[in-house]
Amino acid sequence: MAEIRLVDVSLRDGNQSLWGATGLRTAHIATIAPVLGRVGFRALDYSSSTAMGVSVRTHREDPWALLRLTRKAMPDTPLQFIGTGFRFISWERAHPEVIELVYRCLVRNGMDRFVVLDPSHDMDAARATARVAKKAGGTEVIGALTYTISKVHDDAFYAGIAAAYRDCPDIDRAYIKDPAGILTPDRARTLIPAVRAALGGKPLELHSHATLGLSQLTCLVAASLGVQVLQVGSGALGNGSSLPDAGQLVSNLRASGHTVDIDDRLLDAVARYFDRLAAAEGLPPGRPGTFDAAFMDHQLAGGVLSTTRRQLSELGLADRFDALMAEIAQVRAELGYPIMVTPYPQMVIGQALANLLASQAGNARYDNVPDQVIRYALGTFGKPTAPVEPWVLDKVLGRPRAAELADERPPLDVAELRQRFGARISEEELALRFGMPGAEVDAMIASAVGATVITDTLTLVILAVIAGTSSGTGSTAGIILTLAIGLAVLVIVCFVILPLLARRAFRIFGGDRTVRYVIAVEAFLVAAVVSEVFGIEVCSWAPENSRTSPGAGKTISSWPAECSRAPGRACRSRVTCVAVVWRPALFS
Repeated sequence: MAEIRLVDVSLRDGNQSLWGATGLRTAHIATIAPVLGRVGFRALDYSSSTAMGVSVRTHREDPWALLRLTRKAMPDTPLQFIGTGFRFISWERAHPEVIELVYRCLVRNGMDRFVVLDPSHDMDAARATARVAKKAGGTEVIGALTYTISKVHDDAFYAGIAAAYRDCPDIDRAYIKDPAGILTPDRARTLIPAVRAALGGKPLELHSHATLGLSQLTCLVAASLGVQVLQVGSGALGNGSSLPDAGQLVSNLRASGHTVDIDDRLLDAVARYFDRLAAAEGLPPGRPGTFDAAFMDHQLAGGVLSTTRRQLSELGLADRFDALMAEIAQVRAELGYPIMVTPYPQMVIGQALANLLASQAGNARYDNVPDQVIRYALGTFGKPTAPVEPWVLDKVLGRPRAAELADERPPLDVAELRQRFGARISEEELALRFGMPGAEVDAMIASAVGATVITDTLTLVILAVIAGTSSGTGSTAGIILTLAIGLAVLVIVCFVILPLLARRAFRIFGGDRTVRYVIAVEAFLVAAVVSEVFGIEVCSWAPENSRTSPGAGKTISSWPAECSRAPGRACRSRVTCVAVVWRPALFS
């Protein structure tokens, strides 16, 4: 029997499959990262361009800062990024220079393991992306063999892809990616030996979702066939449409005679953390899946499935889920069996939904065709694995919109993007602005400054009440009335004026760390001036000059002599004198 290593997918694929990629925020990840780094995982499936976009759009958090924070918390655990190599966040195709810039930023901020996933298994594209990852400094590149069922995806097909990975010097290992959880133990017994033989000694991993309840058995079969790395989810982020539960799989592997060198106590702590987080946030935990033959037709991955259910509910079409699944299977066959990984699931689902709505309205299927389907038929994403049905191809390419898209200008290169977004912004910010609406990036940047101002404003208010009542300079009621007026002004300044000024400053000077620091300090000073006008005076002093510090949550018993209007002296302020400890950690 063999020694088996594990790759945990909770932070990326687990979150995406079960919680629509929106469940985990920076605080959640920062809390558990040091523990995850000591469990003994070979690597963590950490991020994707989709996950980074969600951080900005939904949480207004900087994904680059999150990556740096995680790398510091777990310096010895490889962090994995999965990407197609032709897009970043946006569904539009990116210029090769932009992809190189993105991978440079990823490596510079802490990513070191990269999965190359071409949705059409275009080997020229996969090799190009692998070269980019290695050139950027990636230490390990994994070629994906995305599993699906169709009349063209047999064992020989996957063995041919594996042979191409074997001959590519920039690809270190491969993994079988089963996003829909449809790889059965019986098929694994023929597929895995064929792939391993073609790889010529390069290691093979298995990534099989638990959607249909097959993955626990399939992983055991894979381990017996020489696969030494299996991918898992932990606690509430395992099972269901995610990956098999780590704790259960470890028990099964050991019962089968395999060795799994992990810290069981820390693994249990990680599982309990995600369980409690799910309960606290009202998020659905993964449950062991049951077999559903319909999955063999539509083959939707867990994250796509949960997102589709949510979107149908938002459209008031929750009762049409089964009809949509049937239409998805038919559209996929008509389009040449695209493998259901990004961006193809979104494309197929969009066309299936358009067909479903057309049928309800009494119109014909494919009367409405999304742009992405037209681009697919034009070959923008590579050559389809099997030919598109001729009548579908004619109907798609016979539209006036197809001629417009055929003449699309090529994607912007880095120089053109800098002309559009500014020459001084960082590469990290440029990458985000390429892939997302500018307003969403502006909101993310402004929220960081706003959070700092809000924190310091609240500190001023709290200390004002404490110091004012203890020094006898005003009654509590008087202080609260004056502060209420001041707070109304502060709200306008901090939530309207300062964000507008910050956005303009970021456009002119960029958004790197130094610029953010300076703007945060200036924002604090503006808020302090407004506070001064309304009687909340700021007096700075070194904490070591006093016996106690407000930061420790204790009563101020000694005020420094250099404060000209300390408690006990005549104070010209209508309210009080407030001492604020300098806290540079707020701006780091």
